[in-house]
Amino acid sequence: IPCETHVFYMKQKRLTTQDAIIEAAFDVFSRDPSASLSEVATKAGVGRATLHRHFTGRDDLIIALTRIAMDELDTAVQGAVKDAPSWTAALERSLHAVVPLANRNWFLSQERADQNPEIAAALAAERAELTEAIDQARKEGAFAPDAPTPWIAAAYDSLIYAAWETFRRVELTSKQAADLAWRTLTQGLTGGTQSPTKPSPKWLETSI
Repeated sequence: IPCETHVFYMKQKRLTTQDAIIEAAFDVFSRDPSASLSEVATKAGVGRATLHRHFTGRDDLIIALTRIAMDELDTAVQGAVKDAPSWTAALERSLHAVVPLANRNWFLSQERADQNPEIAAALAAERAELTEAIDQARKEGAFAPDAPTPWIAAAYDSLIYAAWETFRRVELTSKQAADLAWRTLTQGLTGGTQSPTKPSPKWLETSI
């Protein structure tokens, strides 16, 4: 097992009950925003009564998760982009910083907490910052000029989550997964300028 992944899972084993509920909720809600608290409790290995001793209800848990996710992501990204030489480099560094926390990122993109004005404003500000970064990176030539910014932002979020899933399954290290996500976002998966290989007649026969 890669060292960073081993440390990641060892940290999970030392969770307090409340931390276990939080981690379980991030995992469950990032996969299914409509999941029940019973599913969260089951994932955390606790009963509903125990969950409610820590969080009064779904809204209380969602708001707590949103604040935790924003704080952790902001801390990781701010540390990563410090002294970045360009907007493109800042976006790439951000992606690498967020991959280990991608279930937080995906949770924020799927879950709505608009009932809390403070959180709604913070989420809007974060989205605006990502949009600005993508627009500036586009000017630097990182993305095709005809690719809409909302499309790039959605791809950015989805690739971060895909990288995290691969990392979580211990198929790649965090860096390897983030490198692949960034390459996919900026270059695609066609192999660069290489021409597609023409399928052989035998392949065509077996595929029909």
